[in-house]
Amino acid sequence: MQRLLLGLVCGLIFGGLVVGMMMPMQFPDKRAALWGAFVNRLAVGVLIGASLGSPQLIALGWPAWVMGAIISLLISLPDAIITKAYAPILIIGTVGGSLIGFIVGRWGT
Repeated sequence: MQRLLLGLVCGLIFGGLVVGMMMPMQFPDKRAALWGAFVNRLAVGVLIGASLGSPQLIALGWPAWVMGAIISLLISLPDAIITKAYAPILIIGTVGGSLIGFIVGRWGT
């Protein structure tokens, strides 16, 4: 499967899982919080899929899961700063990004 399409599929799944984990939580504007989390995790998948395989990242020589973790960490950091919920956002984001990076690096073409 093409990297970008695989990243999109992984981002949709990752976003759905995160929204599912957030459902029991209370927020002042729950709809906005769930959409924001979903779009953030979707962006993680799409950007990892679009980035892996680029000559610049290949030149680094790092494993795909490391690059996925770094990309996801950078994308998740603004949400963590805004909400001050650093640990859950950054940990879930980094773990999910490294998993998506592994998947895209392994099975993406």
